[in-house]
Amino acid sequence: MAEAQSWVSNTIARAGTSNPSNGDAATRAAVLVQHLPLFSSIPPKECREIVSAARKEVYKRHETIHVAGDPVRQIVLLTSGCVKIVQIGQNGSEVILRLNGPGEAFGMAGSNTQTRHCSSAQALTASTGLVWEIGAFESLAERFPALRRNTTHILCKRLEELEERFREVSTEKVAARLSHEIVRLLNQVGRQVNGAVQINLSREELAQLTGTTLFTVSRLLSDWDEQGIVSARRESVTVKNLEALVELSERE
Repeated sequence: MAEAQSWVSNTIARAGTSNPSNGDAATRAAVLVQHLPLFSSIPPKECREIVSAARKEVYKRHETIHVAGDPVRQIVLLTSGCVKIVQIGQNGSEVILRLNGPGEAFGMAGSNTQTRHCSSAQALTASTGLVWEIGAFESLAERFPALRRNTTHILCKRLEELEERFREVSTEKVAARLSHEIVRLLNQVGRQVNGAVQINLSREELAQLTGTTLFTVSRLLSDWDEQGIVSARRESVTVKNLEALVELSERE
C-alpha cells in the first residue's frame, strides 16, 4: 500500500505543471489517477486533461491551507503527506473531523466563490497536492459529468463516515471508538514499516479524532502495547496485530 501510494504521489506531482516537456509524466499520471475515487470511470485522455488543468502545490508541516470562514477557492487532490480537517470549539479545543491521505481530495464543499469553508485544513506533515481553482474545476465538471458524480459520491461517503463516527461517540465505549478509528486510519494514512503498518499521529490527535481525553487514549494504548497489539510512541502508533485490534472493537 505504501509503495503504491509513493509511486502515484511522485508521478502525479511531476505532472502538476504546465511545462509541455512533462507531457509523458502527465500521461502516466492520468493512468494512475484513474484508479482514485475522484477519477473513477473517467477515461485516461479525459483524466490527462483534468490533471493538466491543475498546478502542483507544496505545503509545509503545520501549514494552514484554509480556515473556517474563508471563501471556497480551490479543490485539492493530495498527492503525498497528510492533511487534517478541523473545527475549533468556543473554548478553543480542537476537533479533527477527518484526515486526508494521498489520493484523497478536499475543499469540495462549494461550487462557487460565494460558498465558505465551515472547517479549517492544516497539513499534519510536509505534503504536496494538485490544486484546481474552483472556477476551472467547475468548468471541468460541466464538461465531464463523471467528475461531478465522483465529487458527489465522495462527499456522500464522507457524510456516512461522519454519521458512523457520531454514532460511535454516542453509543460506544472509548476503547471501541479508538480501535475503530485506528483501523480506519490504516487505509487512509498508514504506511508500511518493518512488516507492520504505522500511523504517524500523536495521542492528542487520536483523542481529538475520537472525542475523548489524552489521558484515556494514553492509558488504552499503553494497555494494548503490553498485549502486543500495537507499539505506541509519542507521535505514532504501529499496529502489530490487526486481527486482535479488530476483535477489540467488536468485543467492547
